[in-house]
Amino acid sequence: MTDKPYRDNVGAVLFNEAGLVLVARRADMPNAEGAAGGWQLPQGGVDPGEDLRAAVIRELAEEIGTDRAEIIAEHPDWLSYDFPPELSGMRIARNYRGQRQRWFALRFTGTDSDIRLDADPHPEFDAWRWARLDELPGLAVHFKRPIYVELARAFAHLAR
Repeated sequence: MTDKPYRDNVGAVLFNEAGLVLVARRADMPNAEGAAGGWQLPQGGVDPGEDLRAAVIRELAEEIGTDRAEIIAEHPDWLSYDFPPELSGMRIARNYRGQRQRWFALRFTGTDSDIRLDADPHPEFDAWRWARLDELPGLAVHFKRPIYVELARAFAHLAR
């Protein structure tokens, strides 16, 4: 897989007014018990030539059904992860070794009722909740955990 490129991607750490972040459970990624699992932050691919700030707002609308957010911070570095061998059968893993991500912290300006996981005809997530930022690493699938550790460190000042 090391001869494949990384897919450019953006991610959203969406804070509510209480300083909690939105996490959503992937509908297509089983956890260790075989049930739905894989809690994660909203993230998604960047179209060629697309502005990264516009992409993260678009991804929120596509994945959680709302774009009611304003960007309040940006991680200064691209963070990347490799797809693990157990995901090698996924369509995206046929073309990419993993994802290279630019992460943004955003303030949620809507209400909980604005979050609609069913807004897309093929929803990625089957549940969502607000969580403490420092919970992220423990909720993440193993291959995303180092990124979530870094996000919890880098955006800790926003959770207060």
